[in-house]
Amino acid sequence: MNTATPAIQTLALRDPWALVPPVGNLDAYISAVNRIPLLTAEEEGDFARRLREQGDLEAAGRLVLSHLRLVVSVSRQYLGYGLPHGDLIQEGNIGLMKAVKRFDPTQGVRLVSYAMHWIKAEIHEYILRNWRLVKVATTKAQRKLFFNLRSMKQGLKGHAENGDTHRGTLSAAEIDVVARELNVKPSEVVEMETRLAGGDVALEPQTDDGEESFAPIAYLADETQEPTRVLEARGRDALSSDGVSHALDQLDARSRRIVEERWLKVNDDGSGGMTLHQLAAEYGVSAERIRQIEAAALKKMRKALQPA
Repeated sequence: MNTATPAIQTLALRDPWALVPPVGNLDAYISAVNRIPLLTAEEEGDFARRLREQGDLEAAGRLVLSHLRLVVSVSRQYLGYGLPHGDLIQEGNIGLMKAVKRFDPTQGVRLVSYAMHWIKAEIHEYILRNWRLVKVATTKAQRKLFFNLRSMKQGLKGHAENGDTHRGTLSAAEIDVVARELNVKPSEVVEMETRLAGGDVALEPQTDDGEESFAPIAYLADETQEPTRVLEARGRDALSSDGVSHALDQLDARSRRIVEERWLKVNDDGSGGMTLHQLAAEYGVSAERIRQIEAAALKKMRKALQPA
């Protein structure tokens, strides 16, 4: 029902944007958008055709303005998630604008019905991004559970008396009911129930009073002191010192020098030792021959480094 006064209707026709406060007060904004006149089916169709056929932005503005009250109404359904009402309205307005851009008046559907999906989708995405630091729902089934589980729990009577504490606040029978109603797996209901019951916990201490405090980061294991890591580190240290020296002792003088020049020598300027061609010139053989000697020497060293 259109409750706008004649003066407001005249202002809306001349400059509809003037009805929306430019700043600050959410109550004033809601009051203003509720006074914006609704469009008749003929006006809506005319504006939609002008937008699609001519790209008329003024027509798009008229369509958006006349449905801002719808966004306010839908956003109220999501106040229980603890997010600011103004932010919910803002995200819903984005969904409304997307709906206006895609609306086809030739399909015989009013914009109010078509826009409902886009408004809710944008609000849902905002809630999922901001409800927790860690996103609680990513799959389609998880999203369905997130937005329906709490309301369904309120309709299930007596779950607190016969609930299965191992599974949270829902009993096994109630979990099956929810899973059947939403067409998801019972295990997914249990997982979402656990996620909703939990909360974000900071790893670092949050106190600033200088007193000693304990946070989860204090309980994390130091992997460097894990027994297998310690043994591995000791083994690496042994191989990189005594092990390499022992392996080099297994080589003849030429092979040892080639390996040392190619792999172990580092000059003061950061450069390595001699190249294959330099060694080949020194020993009077081809670079390929030096490469073969190097490969054979490394193979012999690997065998010497293997545990007995």
